[in-house]
Amino acid sequence: MNQTAMTPSLRLLLVLVPALAGCWAPKGVFIPVEAYGAHVPGEYVIGPGDTLQVRVFQQEAMSARVRVRGDGKVSLPLVNDWVVAGKMPTQVAAELQVRLKEFINTPVVTVSLEEMRPLTVSVVGEVVRAGVVTLEPGAGVLHAIAAAGGLTDFAHKDGLFVLRKPGPVDKPVRIRFTWEALTSGDQASVKFLLQPQDVVVAE
Repeated sequence: MNQTAMTPSLRLLLVLVPALAGCWAPKGVFIPVEAYGAHVPGEYVIGPGDTLQVRVFQQEAMSARVRVRGDGKVSLPLVNDWVVAGKMPTQVAAELQVRLKEFINTPVVTVSLEEMRPLTVSVVGEVVRAGVVTLEPGAGVLHAIAAAGGLTDFAHKDGLFVLRKPGPVDKPVRIRFTWEALTSGDQASVKFLLQPQDVVVAE
């Protein structure tokens, strides 16, 4: 296009676009991973597909190895179907102890995770292959991005986020990462472990 034919507003746009390209900033509310206290793994939260070992002290007939069904329940001796999804093993053990008092005196129950369900998360935005990826338990943001084929040339390397729901009725939180921190071994970024149903976003 002839420079003399351009309107003043178009000339201004051509000047501003390259300048603004290097001044990208994240929009919306987010929490830097350094300020997100949950990046240190806590007690595991049970979900469908997990296999649990339920032991009742000196009551072998009431002990069982069970797999969590899609409805979040397990079938156990005497208590039949019991909701365990969304709970921690110690929480389930405490609940079962209360229930089993109907049948035995001072029951002692332990619940342990015997086999962990596959870790599936969604990866969306500026990645080569957006979609759901299956990862090994203990995977982090870099693993998810690699499983999605890596970032595209249009990705902002300061615009990497994880959307996470802390609880079933909680609103998602938006946790921010930077490529430099992830690849330099930054402790907060490296220690952050993905959880089932997380969404990794590359802007």
